[in-house]
Amino acid sequence: MAKIKIQKKDIWIDMTPMSDVMTLLLCFFMLTSTFLTPEPVSVTAPNSVSEVKIPEQDVLNILVTPEGRIYCGTENKNNMQAMMETMTDKFGVQLNATQVKHFREDAMVGAPMAQLANYLNLDPEKMGEAIQKLGLPLDSINGGKSEFQEWVSAAREANPDIKLAIKCDSKTSYGTIKKLMSELQDMNENRFQLITNLDVKRLND
Repeated sequence: MAKIKIQKKDIWIDMTPMSDVMTLLLCFFMLTSTFLTPEPVSVTAPNSVSEVKIPEQDVLNILVTPEGRIYCGTENKNNMQAMMETMTDKFGVQLNATQVKHFREDAMVGAPMAQLANYLNLDPEKMGEAIQKLGLPLDSINGGKSEFQEWVSAAREANPDIKLAIKCDSKTSYGTIKKLMSELQDMNENRFQLITNLDVKRLND
């Protein structure tokens, strides 16, 4: 008895709908994602069990390294430029177009005003190295505000609704943190948030 041969048919699956879905998902994540600006120095925040989230907009981030160097900046580049214009006018610092461009591309302010122009003259790669050894001075100028306080005032002038968030390293000395907070309180900036890492282990205990 002859065997019946079953004709084999190729299976074809239309992948067009799947590729369309993947493209839409990719576009969605690209449009809704927030890209974080890299910090100029590495800071490891202490752990805590606080689950309060820092706002994503209108925030002046204040960074404090283990050595006590202080940096500040905001994600809004227009506010950063307004701060720069206020400070350069106040201190009589002239910046050219290239220096202004480097300032806008920088993550945070960290150079004293006396060194700002020379710092912004560097190539972007060398700026990253130089910023590690700088920081905003906390010493008062002629009995008035310090440069750090002046930058905070410039940020408040650029955006009256701006909020302050402080990120200190877990190894930063208590004296530095106390002095920083005292300078903010002297300006009547009594509301600020401390950025910490969520300690999941302690939270679950």
